[in-house]
Amino acid sequence: MLLASILAIFIIMFLALLRAYIGPSLYDRILAANLFGTKTVLFIAVLGFLSGHSYFLDIAMLYALLNFVSIVGVLRFVEYQQPAQKQEKDREKQ
Repeated sequence: MLLASILAIFIIMFLALLRAYIGPSLYDRILAANLFGTKTVLFIAVLGFLSGHSYFLDIAMLYALLNFVSIVGVLRFVEYQQPAQKQEKDREKQ
């Protein structure tokens, strides 16, 4: 049963990477990267359960925090870049 869950997590991670590669918009790619990070946290937690080492959960929680902060940072960066690009396009039209 645990082997099936690990296999399912790997399949979902592969699909998330595929979506990040072919995503039509930037937000689809960011969402796929967030999904990949979330499934990585789940994989680390399952791996820690299988090996019997509790410190894997600490690593998974740290990775979840890092994933959250990095996604928020990327979204803020994209949010502030779009108005600047729109202003440049408006100047080119004039």
